[in-house]
Amino acid sequence: MTKTDHPYRSQPPKAFWKRTVSGVHPLDVEGWYSKKFSIDKMRVATAGSCFAQHIGRNLRARGFSVVDTEPAPEALSADRRLDYGYGMYSARYGNVYTSRQLLQLFQRALGQWKPAEPAWLKGDGVVDPFRPTIEPEPFGSVAEMEALRASHLECVAEILRKSDLFVFTMGLTETWLSKEDGAAFPLCPGTAGGTFSEDRHVFQNLSPGEIHRDMQEFIKLVRSVNPKMRFILTVSPVPLMATATNDNVAVATMYSKSALRAAAGRLAGGMKFVDYFPSYEIISSPFMRGQFFNPDMREVSAHGVNHVMDIFFAEHAPLSARNAAKAACSGTTGEPEASGKGSGEAMSEEERLERILCDEELLAEFGEAKE
Repeated sequence: MTKTDHPYRSQPPKAFWKRTVSGVHPLDVEGWYSKKFSIDKMRVATAGSCFAQHIGRNLRARGFSVVDTEPAPEALSADRRLDYGYGMYSARYGNVYTSRQLLQLFQRALGQWKPAEPAWLKGDGVVDPFRPTIEPEPFGSVAEMEALRASHLECVAEILRKSDLFVFTMGLTETWLSKEDGAAFPLCPGTAGGTFSEDRHVFQNLSPGEIHRDMQEFIKLVRSVNPKMRFILTVSPVPLMATATNDNVAVATMYSKSALRAAAGRLAGGMKFVDYFPSYEIISSPFMRGQFFNPDMREVSAHGVNHVMDIFFAEHAPLSARNAAKAACSGTTGEPEASGKGSGEAMSEEERLERILCDEELLAEFGEAKE
């Protein structure tokens, strides 16, 4: 480098705002993502917040081998499987919103930790505190729930032995913990079962450092079982449905996404086997002008989901798989609206493909105006 030279002279066009964004149609912005490693022929496991369901669905449709260690029983009809948590992810753990929840899930699966709060009462039955909405109705007894939980955790452990790549969509920083042992719940006690108690439960808004430590510990745990496992991290672009902080929900959302993005960037920047894919930035960047959100400005539209997936698979999918599956993916939608079908009505294939489940949607009812 000469005295008159400097690093910016060798930067590519994507490094400059005027050459990448100014005067460019948002859909024509390039250089979003360059893969760190190939995932061809890898067996892929998925987990994360609601938006992660789109990733798993698209991976299957585009010809990738997606691990499912807990498949649906053949007797359960296709349009009812999602109601029981089948096909959402690589095992039937439901949405995993936080780094703490992810870490503890696999610690439990490997027999390294057992939480103190075993069950939540709901109606005349009980639900699992760590997947309270996994079935439409509560379990009839604690014994039934614990038997199914034990089988489920064996399936979770099997993911580590059967996968080459773990894709995790980071969704939230806000979490509710047990004061007794720090167990992280996907939902606040009392919202989908159980009873909230200030003596037993505490709110925590994870910091970037705490998220980074959780994920480091998770990655170390996974690679102690499978030393060749690789990871792709992404941040959900979907705003918070509600916040337990004193902030405006938009301010709380910005903190949450910023903290997650900072932790993900630090992990990907420091580990050669961890990649980061910018789904959050593609959907939420200001120059996208909100075009990828539905009118509620929270739910990501089908158009937005498809645009994100096309950018991802431009790097990762073989051309033949990409072309063959575009039609199959065109019906996916953003996060989510429950189907209006009754249990006796069969839904069309298009309706079934559009559905995803999001526990956080339950919080909406607590914010409705009182008459």
